[in-house]
Amino acid sequence: MSTVRRKIGVVTGTRAEYGLLRWVMQGIKDSELLDLQLIVTGMHLSPEFGLTVKDIEADGFSIDRKVEMLLSSDTPTGITKSIGLGMIGFADALTELQPDLLVVLGDRYEILAAASAALIARVPIAHIHGGELTEGAFDDAIRHSVTKMANLHFVAAEEYLKRVIQLGEQPETVYNVGGLGIDNILRLTLLTRTQLEKEIDFKLSKRNLLITFHPVTLESDSTADQMEELLAALEKLDDIGLIFTMPNADTDGRNLFKQINAFCESHPMARAYTSLGQLRYLSCIKHVDGVIGNSSSGLTEVPSFRKGTLNIGDRQRGRLCAASVINCPADHVSISESIQRIFSPSFLSTLPTVKNPYGDGGASEAIVKVIEQREFTNLLKKSFFDFSCL
Repeated sequence: MSTVRRKIGVVTGTRAEYGLLRWVMQGIKDSELLDLQLIVTGMHLSPEFGLTVKDIEADGFSIDRKVEMLLSSDTPTGITKSIGLGMIGFADALTELQPDLLVVLGDRYEILAAASAALIARVPIAHIHGGELTEGAFDDAIRHSVTKMANLHFVAAEEYLKRVIQLGEQPETVYNVGGLGIDNILRLTLLTRTQLEKEIDFKLSKRNLLITFHPVTLESDSTADQMEELLAALEKLDDIGLIFTMPNADTDGRNLFKQINAFCESHPMARAYTSLGQLRYLSCIKHVDGVIGNSSSGLTEVPSFRKGTLNIGDRQRGRLCAASVINCPADHVSISESIQRIFSPSFLSTLPTVKNPYGDGGASEAIVKVIEQREFTNLLKKSFFDFSCL
């Protein structure tokens, strides 16, 4: 392996994705063999979504390039045009930075733009959290598309490893490292209840719920209709604190903003936050009684806290689930019944023995170690791994 320091580009476009990538970025930054090149895009650069680029800088990271791509539109046309702008911006960024490897995570349209530009620029791609299924969103197709453009794959479970290989990727390029979100739980010193209340300026109740509901892009019922069903169920609750985190910049996301804000204005025990940041978000999970919505965090991180998750609708359908995850359809009757189950003694008694299917941590270190040791020379030319030949 060459002793020349190699330039590793990392792309981040959302608060949640940055939270997962943070310790990978730190490991690359601290490595004696690698140089970190950080490209920030998407929601990070938008005041509407909390201008979370400031959080990245506050954590001590230098940003090498900013790719503006997020239009002030959440229509299908607006999202599609944002992808086009992203490809233009990433083309320029990659030409200027000339990374030896580009690291991307997940399944959002910002990542599709970055991977497409890297493919044409002949920059090898390392894709994290591939092989997963979310059949209720078009993210599912984006994730598998990025897998086919990528040259190295870091997956979160054995089932996902097999699926990436099933897509034709060579087994020696696929690494099962576990879920990245668990590393944050282990590495961060979470806030006490009193500290959290001060940080978010909200007095927790005896019982509390954390709610994150993102737009649904492939389901028959509209995003607004599903949110109405959720809010109708929450309306029935008494003496329970409700902490909302605002949705991502996806199709029809702004409707959710309006619905959540209107609900919180008429409910003093409810509060909404554009971006909590990883420390406050994970601290909320620690101190609430359960998590509600359709975010992947409810499946990948919350089980490590031995807390219940109510997963609504089909947005995450296909992902591995711990025994602490309750799946229910997006109607207010089912949601109400499931919320009562979260608080039931019989369900609570099962939580201490819950095992997170995404592992016990260490994914960030494993990824950095592979990047340090792996040769990049022959990554670009891929041959299809055909199961029928076995």
